[in-house]
Amino acid sequence: MPELTTCLWFDTEGEQAAELYVSIFPDSRMGTITRYPEGGGRPADLALTVEFELQGQKFVALNGGPQHTFTEAVSFQIPCADQAEIDRYWSLLGDGGEEGPCGWIKDRFGLSWQVIPANMGELMGGDDPDASARAFGAMMQMSKLDIAALEAARAAG
Repeated sequence: MPELTTCLWFDTEGEQAAELYVSIFPDSRMGTITRYPEGGGRPADLALTVEFELQGQKFVALNGGPQHTFTEAVSFQIPCADQAEIDRYWSLLGDGGEEGPCGWIKDRFGLSWQVIPANMGELMGGDDPDASARAFGAMMQMSKLDIAALEAARAAG
């Protein structure tokens, strides 16, 4: 069975993005970097592809040009064990980026991330539709998610 590798299209920032992501996520590493050749249509010192792994997941950053950009239609979820983890990822990924609603944040390269509690399914689901609705309503008022506030909203009633 072949392994899947996620390819992320950048204009020129693929190497910098890969370095940032590897610095943020534990158990991550940089891999092979290929560069544009002389006469390749872009500066010869610019990375063409950058292989990297984030916690065992393989990625390739491709500096393909400005014609394609990221949208929120694709994002990466980061299930966090506690509020300290949410705060850490939110701060590091949001530096130079843009905060969104409901735990979504766009990094400085335009890639979208969902920084969520690991128990998000339990908070938003379960057998009590009123509790789920309260947690959902609380989440809809947040940018960075607050686990204690979500749990309190779920428990209220």
